[in-house]
Amino acid sequence: MIEEHYQFDDNLEPRLVDPEVRDEPEEERIEISLRPKQLGQFVGQAHIKEPLTISIQAAKQREEPLEHVLLYGNPGLGKTTLANIIAHEMGVHIKVTAGPALERVGDLAAILTNLSRGDVLFIDEIHRMNKTIEEVLYSAMEDYALDIIVGKGPAARTLRMPLEKFTLIGATTKMNLLSSPLRDRFGHVYHLNFYEQSDIEEIIHRNASLLDIPVEAEAAEMIAMRARRTPRVANRLLKRVRDYAQVKHNGIITPEVTHHSLNMLNVDPHGLDEVDRKILLAIMEKFAGGPVGLSTLAAAVAEEMDTIETIYEPYLLQIGMIERTSRGRKVTDLAYQHLGKPTQVTQKELL
Repeated sequence: MIEEHYQFDDNLEPRLVDPEVRDEPEEERIEISLRPKQLGQFVGQAHIKEPLTISIQAAKQREEPLEHVLLYGNPGLGKTTLANIIAHEMGVHIKVTAGPALERVGDLAAILTNLSRGDVLFIDEIHRMNKTIEEVLYSAMEDYALDIIVGKGPAARTLRMPLEKFTLIGATTKMNLLSSPLRDRFGHVYHLNFYEQSDIEEIIHRNASLLDIPVEAEAAEMIAMRARRTPRVANRLLKRVRDYAQVKHNGIITPEVTHHSLNMLNVDPHGLDEVDRKILLAIMEKFAGGPVGLSTLAAAVAEEMDTIETIYEPYLLQIGMIERTSRGRKVTDLAYQHLGKPTQVTQKELL
């Protein structure tokens, strides 16, 4: 077993394990090639796969489109992958767009009128969609018709344009920002959880095989431990370790190669990067371990509140290094232990 000893460079770009950061075009192409095409190949999220499989089979037997689907959860957990799998399983085409990209009603109308019967429209970041477009989407989802207002003032009139029956799949990281009328129009609502380490290891072995990378079991376990329970991060770490193994060694991902490459990349044994450690240290050193309000903490570490709350805090909560109280965020004894800092109790004893 490789002895875990890490030294970190504070000046290194700290975004490698950020699940919201998108890869470069070439990396994105590789990422897409690694995505499973069928539900049977999709690892984890068993609470979603079984009911979704039944719904897909029932819809196909009735020769009807699948009811609209809403997927929500943290970035990098597989919402886009699931949308593509649904389209593949239903044997239809998928049109992909994003909430911010739909700026005018005409943008939505152009997409909807070009869908064939049963096709899937996938809207990523659906919570960021313009409210005017959202209201037009209501009739499209319920009545499969598009209501367009022509003219202004007393001369204005509404044209109803019939649409082919389609399936809308919406993805969001912020369920609370979706309006109730939109949320209620989805027939299926699924929450994607963080993955178990065993699932992440299975994903790493599967993708290493697809990339034709020899990876030893212990090395896969080391990568999985640092993947923040997120497949996107696991794939990114796997590719970076592959690069290191290719250049510095014989191309085989061994525990030793994994240890040295992740050490170089500033990813510690718990999967924390420089921003995670900066957040924990700020609470420990500037606010005596907490509690501290989110806005104050964001100012102290020079990060956006939304970034801390959406990207960093969920994982730190999952692994038990911070806790949320009515008065703000506090670090736990586990965080002190991990960073090698004396706890408040120990400091008082020393005094």
